[in-house]
Amino acid sequence: MTRLSVEMLAADAPEPITSAGHAQLGIAVLAGIAVIVLLITKFKLHAFLSLTLGTLVLGAVAGAPLDKAIASFTTGLGTTVAGVGVLIALGAILGKMLADSGGADQIVDTILEKAGGRSMPWAMVLIASVIGLPLFFEVGVVLLIPVVLMVAKRGNYSLMRIGIPALAGLSVMHGLVPPHPGPLVAIDAVGANLGVTLALGVLVAIPTVIIAGPLFSRYAARWVDVPAPDRMIPQRASEELERRPGFGPTLATILLPVVLMLSKALVDIVIDDSENLTQRVFDVIGSPLIALLAAVLVGIFTLLRPAGFGKERLSPLVERGLAPIAGILLIVGAGGGFKQTLIDCGVGQMVLDISKDWSIPALLLAWLIAVAIRLATGSATVATISAAGLVAPLAEGMSTGETALLVLAIGAGSLFFSHVNDAGFWLVKEYFGLDVPQTLKTWSIMETIISVVAGGLVLLLSLVI
Repeated sequence: MTRLSVEMLAADAPEPITSAGHAQLGIAVLAGIAVIVLLITKFKLHAFLSLTLGTLVLGAVAGAPLDKAIASFTTGLGTTVAGVGVLIALGAILGKMLADSGGADQIVDTILEKAGGRSMPWAMVLIASVIGLPLFFEVGVVLLIPVVLMVAKRGNYSLMRIGIPALAGLSVMHGLVPPHPGPLVAIDAVGANLGVTLALGVLVAIPTVIIAGPLFSRYAARWVDVPAPDRMIPQRASEELERRPGFGPTLATILLPVVLMLSKALVDIVIDDSENLTQRVFDVIGSPLIALLAAVLVGIFTLLRPAGFGKERLSPLVERGLAPIAGILLIVGAGGGFKQTLIDCGVGQMVLDISKDWSIPALLLAWLIAVAIRLATGSATVATISAAGLVAPLAEGMSTGETALLVLAIGAGSLFFSHVNDAGFWLVKEYFGLDVPQTLKTWSIMETIISVVAGGLVLLLSLVI
């Protein structure tokens, strides 16, 4: 486990925009986060505006000149959007292609044909994990809800026995595996290697999703034994299509960016020579931008054309895919601005100074900070962004593997105990027809299991990496 070397970092630390002491900086951080929490939870203000105002409060309380605080915020916003904005956009386009072409439905139906009886929860977690790779959590929920309801009704299963594995697969992918926004922002903030983070994220995700999904669903079904609600099942995209893409091409398209990014990470480890032609080729094709762009271009031929989409439908589809992520991009950008202001005010150095005498491991500290912000704001993305900004200095001096584990620790903490201030809580409650106590006993506990198991696995991996 890496310990902090403050003396080594001090020489490279940026000049803070304020000379405030630790006490004042600590109060500034608490004031900034408190404003963000209050505006999001009490006044229901959009997270972008809440983060912007919270950043200004942070700078003001820290004693930073307003113009310098604004400059830090805009610099961080621009850098973050430049680093991850295009990736989020490409992921959204790929997800829209997968949904509208019926490719997602083809994956679902093919796997369900092979499953039955006791294997059904395992089939649901497999479906959700595969579908969840390129899709945002909310989109994945909307896509899978019809399947969950139909399987539960037709097979006479408890809704929780089928629904919890599906939700677990989506949530684990959302919190731990790029190219989802949270992990991407954390990777950018701490300077982690995306390919290594992806590989370790998948390694952590597999046992986590098994424990929180099929295994926990046995107990959740006993605690909350409810049938699928008797209401109209939402229409699936493929019901309006005359044909849809095949299972093999669809699965290959989904996994293409993952394979390319993992290949780059593997080549970097094996060759480790920047002048080697093979490594240079994989550095290009395995970069996140090229990997996702390749999947989108391949998807035109493997997803859209088999579904009967002509070229005249491509541009409208891309526009519909990009429209819903405008808010996400702004939130991610504002979070980057908040992170940069934290660093420029000297908060990162403060964390190093205060924690140098602590016995707490850096990864556990990152997890705990993300947990605290998640509980306060209800947003996994806001928790990831804010925690990454606070603990970014901890990454200095870490190896590539340790930095990737730092990202995963933050991601794991950001999923802890979803409750009434989380939009996902209400999404699950309404779709499954649960009341608040039932949602707490199922969805909220499932999220906590994911967070604790993933955090524990990250700490175990740190012993050998």
